[in-house]
Amino acid sequence: MMVLSYSANAQDNPYELPDPLKMEDGRTVRTKRQWIKERRPELMEMLRSQMFGREPGQAPDLHFAVLEESPEAFGGLATRKQVKISFDKEEKYYLTLLMYIPNDRKGPVPAFLGANFKGNHATTTDPYVMLPPPDKVATFAPGYQIEERNTNGHRWEYEYILKHGYAVATFCYNDVDPDFHDGFHNGVHKLMDGDKPRNGESWATISAWAWGLSRCLDFLETQKEIDAKKVAVIGHSRLGKTSLWAGATDQRFALVISNDSGCSGAAIARRKHGETLEVINRNFPHWFCDNYKAYNGREEKMPWDQHELIAMIAPRPVYVASASEDDWADPVGEYFSLVGAASVYNLFGYEGITDRNVPEIEHPVVVGRMGHHIRRGEHNVRLYDWQQYISFADRFLK
Repeated sequence: MMVLSYSANAQDNPYELPDPLKMEDGRTVRTKRQWIKERRPELMEMLRSQMFGREPGQAPDLHFAVLEESPEAFGGLATRKQVKISFDKEEKYYLTLLMYIPNDRKGPVPAFLGANFKGNHATTTDPYVMLPPPDKVATFAPGYQIEERNTNGHRWEYEYILKHGYAVATFCYNDVDPDFHDGFHNGVHKLMDGDKPRNGESWATISAWAWGLSRCLDFLETQKEIDAKKVAVIGHSRLGKTSLWAGATDQRFALVISNDSGCSGAAIARRKHGETLEVINRNFPHWFCDNYKAYNGREEKMPWDQHELIAMIAPRPVYVASASEDDWADPVGEYFSLVGAASVYNLFGYEGITDRNVPEIEHPVVVGRMGHHIRRGEHNVRLYDWQQYISFADRFLK
């Protein structure tokens, strides 16, 4: 174990974190090959069996259909595509991807990909973005009501992103798996699992959302306008947890961004600060596999912690962002996951964030392939966040 102390809050005691470079048999990882061939698979097995569950393979009949396309989005700034990504032959299980591609481009462009909470139409003022069809809305949750257009537009700075040379794509997370617990009879679990009985390692909802992100990347790989080797996966809150897991399980993602992901995302679980495992597993029992519940109130017994989820992204660039008023998501704990993962980035020859003094508000830090900031304000995504993400992505995707 390695002792990680910090200077952020005097009332918080130092805690011990598992060394990401220490094998279960006690050997120390000393080479990139040893990390890739031995330690990373060991950690992946741990996270699959004890936290996220075992995601399935490819969809049984993955196929795509462009539902609508126009080069006149945002006054001609971008081409809008709305795409049905179906997982089965009958197209009973599908998501609708909204994509904007900058028209001012000389070749394939990098892209940001992330799920949204309230529907594609709720991310924009664009009047041509489709509302979710009634058959989908009926599955989302009992009594679900369609949100107003642009309800969450402040989280998706489309025009800013496009003007900086990036495409951006999103889908409603409910399309893949509705965010309520019905015993995993809805969403893609029904398609992929059939009537197979569940066990403690069965994949849960966050794993399903991450699986959906990978299916979107499958589609982006077919698009000549997109440089699919330069796709950043991004997520906020529970979808920040999702983007980290997507980045860990699918190494095609070139860059990974966690925005206010908190407990079971970027924040160190052993701190037990703000939201805790027990709170999450009690209020959202469908997010993680059943084995994860064994650590309720016993975070120190976990054979891993969230810095090792960050380490799974190495050597690809990773950015962790927090908000000053978001104590529930534990900004300090989020920062220290980067510090805890730095040794793995060092193994690949890159510097990492190692300063144990938490940065001041709105003083972004980029070291090697790690980035971090704490934005002033509440649990949200704002233009300030996107400004940092674009600046970070410019270093690696252009």
